[in-house]
Amino acid sequence: MNRSLSPCPAEVQVEELLAQGDHITLVLRAARREVPCPGCARFSRHIHSYYERRLADLPWNGIPVEVRLRTRRFFCNTDECARRIFTERLPQTAATYARRTQRMAQALFWLGLALGGEAGARTAQRLGLMVSGDTLLRHLRRMAQQSAPVAHRVLGIDDWAWRKGQRYGTMVCDLERRCVVDLLPDRQSQTVTEWLRAHAPPEIISRDRAGAYAEAARKGAPHAIQVADRFHLLRNLREAVERVLTRHGPLIEEAFRQSTPTRVVPSLPLLPNTTSIGSPQLSRVRRQGRFNRYQQVVELHEQGVSKRAIALQLGLNRKTVRGWLLAGQFPERQVTQRRSAADRWLSYLEMRWAEGCHNRSQLWRELRAQGAGFAVVTLRRWFRVRFGVRGHCSPRSLPPPWKRPSPRQASALLLGFVRDPTPAQQKFTQTLCGLSPEIAITAELAQQFYRMMRERNEAAWLFWRKAARQSPLARFALELQRDEAAVRAALKFSWSTGPVEGHIHRLKLIKRQMYGRANLDLLRIRLLHTA
Repeated sequence: MNRSLSPCPAEVQVEELLAQGDHITLVLRAARREVPCPGCARFSRHIHSYYERRLADLPWNGIPVEVRLRTRRFFCNTDECARRIFTERLPQTAATYARRTQRMAQALFWLGLALGGEAGARTAQRLGLMVSGDTLLRHLRRMAQQSAPVAHRVLGIDDWAWRKGQRYGTMVCDLERRCVVDLLPDRQSQTVTEWLRAHAPPEIISRDRAGAYAEAARKGAPHAIQVADRFHLLRNLREAVERVLTRHGPLIEEAFRQSTPTRVVPSLPLLPNTTSIGSPQLSRVRRQGRFNRYQQVVELHEQGVSKRAIALQLGLNRKTVRGWLLAGQFPERQVTQRRSAADRWLSYLEMRWAEGCHNRSQLWRELRAQGAGFAVVTLRRWFRVRFGVRGHCSPRSLPPPWKRPSPRQASALLLGFVRDPTPAQQKFTQTLCGLSPEIAITAELAQQFYRMMRERNEAAWLFWRKAARQSPLARFALELQRDEAAVRAALKFSWSTGPVEGHIHRLKLIKRQMYGRANLDLLRIRLLHTA
């Protein structure tokens, strides 16, 4: 890093330093004895004339600095060269026609990358760099064009949201260098195909299971190995298990009832309309409205009306109609309980309570000694809300903090995605598999697939696919068979789109910093040139 007064000692030398009232003037002169001609690259020592350039430089302690650079014009003595006179180039000091030194331009470039236009301009002005936000953005665009193209062997492709659910783009990353290569304005197959054809073909492409990216990889890089991302495969597996469990809503209710002696969240009875509606009554009235819509959905479905027509007629989402019909009964909404910092100390509190310590202040002091960071009032409120304890009663005789799981939560329990499941959750899982052989088979095959992906056991794929085709996961197995080459590559190679997801998170932060001015070119520059 250059820390001298001169922007580049090899090109220019300091002749004089003038300290004036409101700024500092740095007088420089060109130092090289001979310079190359920009036309023929032949060196010349024959000086034609001198002239002075005025440049802005980095401020000193907030004081603006002006550079007066005395540079030269030369004769070109080569007969074949079309240039007879040329101006001396000083690329490390200042670009051609520039009004700022290169080190000041670099400082503006990094400010623009880190903070953007307006925020970068405000920071620069506090540091003594008098520039506007538009100037910073021009520097970003100008200096970003100087990067040279690089060949990439392993690419990762994934989509990112301009606006979630409405507009998406595509991010391309180099998985070996773990850096972003490019941003594309949409996620259409044709756009990705054209980009792949315009660049050096990669050897490996890691992607999710979107059909558009698979088609683009086949057309744009036909010789590249496509690797399906294992995270997306496991997410597809969970969705398949959730679809199976959605069809068995009554069994989930029965398994919860058998594994939990007392219901924590009772069903709300239907109430007629009332003129005085408080908070509990309002919830019941809303439930009545949902129940009426559910009955309308069932009646229209029994009449042969399609799900799409039912959704349009009743003003519901088609996924809601499909979920209600798959549930087989009215899906009750679960009442969520607020989590408390004292929840993690449940086992210790139960043990101390059984030992006879019913003083909540004493229990709080013991927890504080073990590292608990909440106040004593939090523990008292926790006893009151969780167990209804006001006097001396045992929390073991009251219901545990456990509610009926939804199909999505039940799928996480069956797949083992829940860390340290409680005894009630373990009993629920065993009861549910015991009530339905179909769910038990689904859970076993899902766990086998999960282990196969985690261990990248390619030899187990054919046996799993054959067993899954005869199980409730047949639809999921058929979908994987259509993309079998990419799935087997995921079991063979270690590449995944995990780094791409990390860069997408960084992209969201940068996009939100730009206050609605996140045009694709500026967004691309800020993402590609920041680590």
